[in-house]
Amino acid sequence: MPYNELNQRPARVLLVEDDDGDALLVSELLADSGIQVDLQRARSVEEAARRLDVECVLLDLGLPDAAGFSALDRVLAAPRPPAVVVLTGLAETGQGLQAVARGAQDYLVKGEVSPELLARAVRYAIQRRRAETQERDLYRAQLRASETSRLERALLPTPLVGDGELEVLVGYRAGRDGLLGGDFYDVVERADGSVAAVVGDVAGHGPDEAALGATLRTAWRTSVLAGLPAAQVLDVVEQILSAERGRPEIFATLVMVVVDPERSSMELFLCGHPTPFLLDDPTTSLPSAHRGRALGIPVLGGWTSVRVELGDRWRIILFTDGVLETTIDGGSARLGEEGLQEIMAEQVRGGRGRHADASRLSLVDRILEAVRARHGGDLVDDTALVVLGWGQDA
Repeated sequence: MPYNELNQRPARVLLVEDDDGDALLVSELLADSGIQVDLQRARSVEEAARRLDVECVLLDLGLPDAAGFSALDRVLAAPRPPAVVVLTGLAETGQGLQAVARGAQDYLVKGEVSPELLARAVRYAIQRRRAETQERDLYRAQLRASETSRLERALLPTPLVGDGELEVLVGYRAGRDGLLGGDFYDVVERADGSVAAVVGDVAGHGPDEAALGATLRTAWRTSVLAGLPAAQVLDVVEQILSAERGRPEIFATLVMVVVDPERSSMELFLCGHPTPFLLDDPTTSLPSAHRGRALGIPVLGGWTSVRVELGDRWRIILFTDGVLETTIDGGSARLGEEGLQEIMAEQVRGGRGRHADASRLSLVDRILEAVRARHGGDLVDDTALVVLGWGQDA
């Protein structure tokens, strides 16, 4: 806080001193200093440890339950320690310097303290501590941003598709806290001209799930590029999941499609995942009769595909459950499949005929913005979307 703010309201200060005479002297010095102080007192480190919700601690190093630097170490071990000004004896200036080296903001020698010196020490200690805290928080924020950027590149790659006539759109929104979760996507054109796409979701939220999602996405792309049959790709991804997950109960849902080289049909694999939609007006669900288990679930059974005829003009969308489960209209009701189909149909209908408008949002961005508007703010869960289309004008 600025100096003027500190002067406008009492600074919360805890004096840790077992000697009544020294405690009275410090109290009087503060009273004469002109600084506004809400002064509390503790007679031991044990008592002080329960009362560290203050801005500054005036700490005597000679206490009944702690001698020397052990008292300082205990105070600084708090989750968010306050500023500390060490009080030393006349012949212990070396000890004061060592205390500063160990993390105290300042030290004062008993018997050589004036009201002005004490006031300045308290003010400067609080300011230094705030500066240190802000610098640490900034470093953590920068580190978090760097980690998020690395995970984002691994979770959300650039589609590897050479067919310029195939529409490929991808989108992602992190949850409300801005952290990446375990949602991932990828699109790859294979050597035979077919195009494989995947959208997956690792159960749970946080950096561990995001890292696992990135690993699964990489395993999926590697297997596809290696030319493995689609069903075998899923086996490989599940093996990686089992080997890399931190707990045996972690699983992942996944949807994979393989569009044939003629772009007229595709194979659809559902692994415990929401069914993709055929985007049109109206928007409808693709077949889900052959839905299989999620990856990592210890039950019998693998995955079989269903062949979907697409025709000569089509557009499909794969998505994670973040858009389905979002609450709407300020209540507890979920958007659900029907609500999402209505939103997607509206965006398909509204986007036709505007292909020349280069400034417009992509279809996936329009869908995400429409869901966000229906929710009334940023979505709680992270969400990934992939759109594939053929013969589209918009």
